[in-house]
Amino acid sequence: MMSTKTNADELRDEVRRRYAEAARAVTEASSCGCGSGSCCESETDGRWGEALYDDDQRGELPEAAVLASLGCGNPLAVAELREGETILDLGSGGGIDVILSARRVGETGIAYGLDMTEEMLALARKNAAEAGIRNAVFLKGMIEEIPLPADSVDVVISNCVVNLSVDKPSVLSEIGRVLKPGGRIGISDVVAEDRLSPEERAERGSHVGCIAGALSRREYEVGLEAAGFEGVDITFTHEVAEGMHAAIVKAVKTTQPELVGLPVIRAAESAGCC
Repeated sequence: MMSTKTNADELRDEVRRRYAEAARAVTEASSCGCGSGSCCESETDGRWGEALYDDDQRGELPEAAVLASLGCGNPLAVAELREGETILDLGSGGGIDVILSARRVGETGIAYGLDMTEEMLALARKNAAEAGIRNAVFLKGMIEEIPLPADSVDVVISNCVVNLSVDKPSVLSEIGRVLKPGGRIGISDVVAEDRLSPEERAERGSHVGCIAGALSRREYEVGLEAAGFEGVDITFTHEVAEGMHAAIVKAVKTTQPELVGLPVIRAAESAGCC
């Protein structure tokens, strides 16, 4: 019988396999969170994962949460979390950003973590329990279909996950849906310079390695504005491949969003994998 899987399905399955492998590696006390494969490119150069958190932050976390950090930035450095707020971390992995967020919003706030990988969710729940966190809730689901009500979240954060999505317009639309009017985002992600085509991005690294699926700066800006955001600011922090940068993405959901159609920004779907 002929397979009905699309290229997008195959990419999503590859991402799920790699991050499940990463969770198992940490659980089995491996020294490398990505096991036998690389989750994100160049993670050994000190600009990926745990090295992006300061000593005080790492000191707040169980060792397994630190080992499972696979991101390209530190979204909490710009998210400006406040006591009592509701936070959502997209692609929460081993729970590092959820645990840190839960401490900052306090007992009157709540920190949600959303992940599609059972192994990562199990690891995150274990890490949160070990850290004594009572206001963290981990949900299974995809970032293209967030399982939370509209207008229910104050801040959305994410660490090098949006670039892995195979349907970025849906991700940006869903972020806008769940945020309250005036809510904000503080996202770390890999972003391409506008001069690079999707094919040129794919030449610089794999999709699951956080490179091939990255949006350009302009694609990100247009996508967020179309999803009802204003004050979009994308700041490159360091280069991870030629013309590709780790970046901080900030924006605020407008209090009176216009009903506009999302643009086609499907660079990831035309990029190769692995």
